[in-house]
Amino acid sequence: MNQDTLLSIEDKVISNALKIRFYPMAVASAHGTRLMDEAGVSYLDLSAGWAVAGIGYGHPRIAHQLKKQYETISFTSQLTIPEKNMVGLAQKLIEITPGSFEKKVWFGHSGSDANDCVYKLWPLVRNRSRLVSFMGSYHGQTMGSLSLSGHPAQAKFIGHGNVVKLPYPNPYRPPFGETQALTSQVISYIENELFRTICPPEDTAGLIVEGIQSDGGLIVPPDDFLPELQKLCQRYDISLIFDEVKVGMGRTGKWFSFDHYNLAPDAVVVGKSLGAGLPISAVIARKELLDAGFGVHMFTASGNPVCSIAALENIAILEEERLIENAAENGAYFLKLLEELKQRYEWIGDVRGRGLAIGVELVEDRSSKIPAAEKTAAVCYRAFELGMLVFYVGIHSNVIEITPPLTISKQEIDLAVSILDQALKDLENNNIDMEKVRQYAGW
Repeated sequence: MNQDTLLSIEDKVISNALKIRFYPMAVASAHGTRLMDEAGVSYLDLSAGWAVAGIGYGHPRIAHQLKKQYETISFTSQLTIPEKNMVGLAQKLIEITPGSFEKKVWFGHSGSDANDCVYKLWPLVRNRSRLVSFMGSYHGQTMGSLSLSGHPAQAKFIGHGNVVKLPYPNPYRPPFGETQALTSQVISYIENELFRTICPPEDTAGLIVEGIQSDGGLIVPPDDFLPELQKLCQRYDISLIFDEVKVGMGRTGKWFSFDHYNLAPDAVVVGKSLGAGLPISAVIARKELLDAGFGVHMFTASGNPVCSIAALENIAILEEERLIENAAENGAYFLKLLEELKQRYEWIGDVRGRGLAIGVELVEDRSSKIPAAEKTAAVCYRAFELGMLVFYVGIHSNVIEITPPLTISKQEIDLAVSILDQALKDLENNNIDMEKVRQYAGW
């Protein structure tokens, strides 16, 4: 089918509530780090489908396991009649998650329902009504996960009132105006303001945080922040929950973002890349936190055998093909080249990230730091025209998100940076059709 025809039909039959679009493309096939459109044009993909395709597209080992599994047991509702794949996956997730305490695993379909698990179970189990999260956070689209979120994407909806949101320690845009001692400012705010006024610690069940705030703009907090946050939670007997849906499963160069600090949180939420493209999510947590009672948060297809075997094989591929090490090494290489690119363009206000979770923040100028949302959309659109797929995120819609498959090579990184360079140069020379750009609102 002609690509324009397909997009026209799609526009008529698919709900706008299900769309975030940056350019006119319909994908026909995908392999490795490349997507091919209906017209046969190949694109280097820096998005991995919002970080889902962690091991790339169409991995033959996954394809083999899916066919074999579907022919053996295509489905069983693990709620009632379990089989070995879900059990084996739970054992593996417990093994790779730190903490010497006894753990269990809950399974769902997406980061949203997994964070909904946290929202529902923690107040119930701990007999404390309140939860704490961060401004700029993105935890999902269901009502519980939406309530935990602090992102403009959910701002049109009124979430539940038992969640209190804190400023996230953004070194580039410090919430209290000072970059010095940013961690102590936030920790002090929690203890001396939040806990003493509207959110008593004895009534607070848990605090959920992203180790790198992803859709909020790929924000990496100061190195001392997450360790100090864990100490704070321990002081007040508050559960510390890490949302690793987007940056977990090896993307930062370790299994999880908190592994860079040798932390052992009470709960870890994973999704997106866990299933190598198939829908599966999980919460790995202290046993007592997930044993709230039978059937209190369940979905018929949770942990189904096909998705579970995909996740098991995905983890094996990450380990055996050394993709986590690749993310660390090539992520550092990518950041180095982007820092060099930053020196050539005043619009690049900040380059940040860890491993292959990287953000490039565009501003009108570095002194004012005014977010350059339209310029960001233009760079992403022009990159598409030049043969590369990249999205933008951030509460100001001005951060280019770089989350490629962990299989990306240095040669592909060189190509990616050259395309970004050309896109920025074309923007500088007014060689981008802004009317086309404005048709695609993205966020």
